[in-house]
Amino acid sequence: MSDGRTPAQIEADIVRRRQELAVTLDEIGVRVHPKTIVGNASASVREKVDQTAGRAYVAVNRAVTGIRGELFSSDGAPRLERIVPVAVAAVALIVVVSGRSSRRKRKRK
Repeated sequence: MSDGRTPAQIEADIVRRRQELAVTLDEIGVRVHPKTIVGNASASVREKVDQTAGRAYVAVNRAVTGIRGELFSSDGAPRLERIVPVAVAAVALIVVVSGRSSRRKRKRK
């Protein structure tokens, strides 16, 4: 069952395969090392947070642009017919919330 290789060729092949196996084992050792695992997990979390923050920024920017478009004309002038009702509603909300807050304080005393 000879494949036509000389003993020196077979020995060289064995040496080469041992070197390849050593490199493979070193790579596996690096991959399963706790610091590598933690580093990979941290990088993955950072990437997810960055993606989420980016999406949130885009959504908020889109909402602000939409609101700005509703409250201001294209030349930047305020649209009072839209701003005044919003301002009145905001003041009414503040009055209601502060009224509830002051009632709660009076009940505690």
